[in-house]
Amino acid sequence: MRVHLTVNGERLRADDVWEGESLLFVLRERLGLPGSKNACEQGECGSCTVYLDGVPVCACLVAAGQAQDREVRTVEGLARGAELDPVQEAFVEAGAVQCGFCTPGLVVAAHDLLTRVPEPSDPEIREALAGNLCRCTGYEKILDAVRLAARKARR
Repeated sequence: MRVHLTVNGERLRADDVWEGESLLFVLRERLGLPGSKNACEQGECGSCTVYLDGVPVCACLVAAGQAQDREVRTVEGLARGAELDPVQEAFVEAGAVQCGFCTPGLVVAAHDLLTRVPEPSDPEIREALAGNLCRCTGYEKILDAVRLAARKARR
């Protein structure tokens, strides 16, 4: 099957997609966007989180055909050209990036939170990131990054 979708503002086409193929596989393997990570393939870790029509979803759980004629925004699409999004900048500055597997999903989840709640409390941050697992950082630097991104956005 052929799937047409808009990814990060660009209308794209994926050919020879089989019925059981995930949106994550299409993004990474067919469209060359490796930002979203394939960690659990069960929607448990959040590493593959992308926006689908403005709503964060685990791309591993979305069948590629479900993305037909829809809009996808990946972690790569948060940046404006060479300029990183404030959330991406904050993750780097706060040292919240270690192995990098969880980072794309955490960045998208944090971006979504800050879009909805510009000045989140710590409990709100924890709730928003609850669907994302990290095995390296212990989460404190990730929380620091979200707090820093919120401060940057207020400037």
